Amino acid sequence: MTNEIQQPSNADAAIRAAADLLWQAHAGHAPCLPVRTLIGETDPRAAYQVQEINTQRWLAAGRRLVGRKIGLTSRAVQQQLGVGEPDFGMLFADMAVAEGEEIDLRRVLQPRIEAEIALVLAHPLAHERHTIADLIRATAYALPAAEIVGSRVANWDIRLNDTIADNASSGLFALGSRPVKLADLDLIGCGMAMERRGEQVSLGAGAACLGNPLHAALWLADTMVRVGRPLQAGDIVMTGALGPMVPVAAGDVFDLEIEGLGRLSTRFAPANKEPSA
Repeated sequence: MTNEIQQPSNADAAIRAAADLLWQAHAGHAPCLPVRTLIGETDPRAAYQVQEINTQRWLAAGRRLVGRKIGLTSRAVQQQLGVGEPDFGMLFADMAVAEGEEIDLRRVLQPRIEAEIALVLAHPLAHERHTIADLIRATAYALPAAEIVGSRVANWDIRLNDTIADNASSGLFALGSRPVKLADLDLIGCGMAMERRGEQVSLGAGAACLGNPLHAALWLADTMVRVGRPLQAGDIVMTGALGPMVPVAAGDVFDLEIEGLGRLSTRFAPANKEPSA
């Protein structure tokens, strides 16, 4: 499967219609029908064209690109969807929430949360093919992270092309504030535990992310060069889930801990709380 993105100017009517559908779902905060009904299920290039159309729209509207997220890093999920590699989505600055910041759930459609390891780059990754050494040298530090994933597709009725088109089901992300050098981490063996108000809801380890989060990041670095958006210094890379994602409800508080990286708390506003002015 190839991820090469065709120029949006060449997108056909179905691809444009799928992009419009997702754009309107986001703007109207109302989930839509699966876009695979428009672009089919067999060609991920069409789905990435949809994603690119809306990425260009967001950039034109003034959103700032600050990194990428990697999805489908679980072998079990890949088998379920019949794919052999991950997917990617864009991270914009207004998707970031501060550690401990109370999150208004109206910002994300059908939210779920998962624990991840985030890498922050010190140098660009612009080679056609990178090595693990290139990636380690380019990485400034790692942080514990929580991704609040969301779907613009009603009832999470998604298959591969739906999630790719929908910016890899991106919502928000939270990062810890204590950076750790890669040399001080066991990225494969590190354990992860996430609790909701003291009740354990997700367990995992670094190995759950393609065997090693660096494998996922390496795939992303090569892919982003191929599609014309190389990773840059300062970019955040959300490397993929370390354990099962968990549905989120108003008032929830999640605490995750990743061995060697520390803890991160994510809080969601109660249902009756008015949004901040």
